[in-house]
Amino acid sequence: MTGAGPILAARFEEHRDHLNAVAYRMLGSLAEAEDAVQETWLRLSRGDAEEIRNLGGWLTTVVGRVCLDLLRSRATRREDPLDDTFVPDPVIRPLSRVDPEQEVLRADEVGLALLVVLEILEPAERLAFVLHDMFAVPFDDIALIVERSPAATRQLASRARRRVKGAAPSTEPDLGRQRKVLDAFMAACRAGDFDALLELLDPGIVLRADSGPLVGGAAASKQVRGARPVAEQAMLFRELARHARFVLINGELGMLNAPDGKLMSITGLTIADGRITGMYILADPARLARLDLPDLDG
Repeated sequence: MTGAGPILAARFEEHRDHLNAVAYRMLGSLAEAEDAVQETWLRLSRGDAEEIRNLGGWLTTVVGRVCLDLLRSRATRREDPLDDTFVPDPVIRPLSRVDPEQEVLRADEVGLALLVVLEILEPAERLAFVLHDMFAVPFDDIALIVERSPAATRQLASRARRRVKGAAPSTEPDLGRQRKVLDAFMAACRAGDFDALLELLDPGIVLRADSGPLVGGAAASKQVRGARPVAEQAMLFRELARHARFVLINGELGMLNAPDGKLMSITGLTIADGRITGMYILADPARLARLDLPDLDG
């Protein structure tokens, strides 16, 4: 059988979720991840599927190669390093009673904080780390994609692992404890209680606010470090706190801000040891409009 057919399409669909997971971790963009998976399907449909002995492995290799090309293209187009306000596309799910099936979903998700850290890696480092450490792809297979020896590929992953370990914050895995901290934070915001906010923010907290391109010549995006400056930012927007709605963002507790039903921002959080250590705010109207939000009443 050469080319695409209903049987081949059905076999590909069995791997689509896995391929999307790989591409999203590689790219941090849901739209680009979908494009990478679609390109993978096109390459499969144009070839001779009968020659492929391990379809899952072949598809993972191809989507990895497509993502690597996209990352390298990004690096070529970008004149300056990625700025420190970038927030990856969030994956949003309703916050409902967490059943065993949802726990499985959470375990398979990657937090925004880690995706931010992955942005500092070189394209080949990111590929080696994602494919090997997250999806257990052998170094021999990854070496074919990056066109290096298996030993050199192993070094790529090792270097990436050290950089990730040094930059990725720890997180509180229990949603109940996350909820307790976030409830207290929102109560302090609504009450305008500055001292209470300071108690809930880690001294080294980093806030990233990605509002998209310059508006009116002024930079709306920003990075804020430290409990007091972040608390001051929270006080500025406390009137909007009553519109916040809790959701799961990349498997962790976060918020949607949608006054009058219009989505204005999405905030992801990292929480550890009873305090908020990171806030990741996406407020770029163009990117928000492209997000496919689930039925949050479900």
